[in-house]
Amino acid sequence: MTLRPALLATLVAVTLTGSLAAPALAVTREDALAIALENARVPRQDARNIRIQADEEGGEPVWSVEFDTRYGDYDFSVSRGSGRILDADYEVDDEWVQRKPSRRVTPSTVRDIVQSRVPGSRAGDIRVVREGERFEGHLFHRGIKYEFEVDARTGIITDWNADLRR
Repeated sequence: MTLRPALLATLVAVTLTGSLAAPALAVTREDALAIALENARVPRQDARNIRIQADEEGGEPVWSVEFDTRYGDYDFSVSRGSGRILDADYEVDDEWVQRKPSRRVTPSTVRDIVQSRVPGSRAGDIRVVREGERFEGHLFHRGIKYEFEVDARTGIITDWNADLRR
């Protein structure tokens, strides 16, 4: 899954500066799908029942991107101007997660996992607590509230919600 070089450069600039220096980039449907797949860490060949439609999120034009996999369902709102994810919601099937190999998972590991999904976030801003067989937590970064659950045995994000707060 590769993004067009121009889109990738713009996304990096937006991540680093929080705004576009040049006129708004028109993000295509295909770009929005690639952004969602990359954020969810879902290979393109695993996505099925893909639905992409023009929509609005808090007055901003977005692509509503939805898809399913054999291991979960995913829903994203991607800005048509900047490619920024304004809303995300996905859940991964617990039975699929339990078939995955174990690894050592600590609160620090969970913070690293979340930081990899939220560029520019700081580990110290990520709140994590262990709740039985999972870690739960949240992060508020650049106007978006992230809530998540991570399987304590595998380190796989089983539930992820990101919501732009205006």
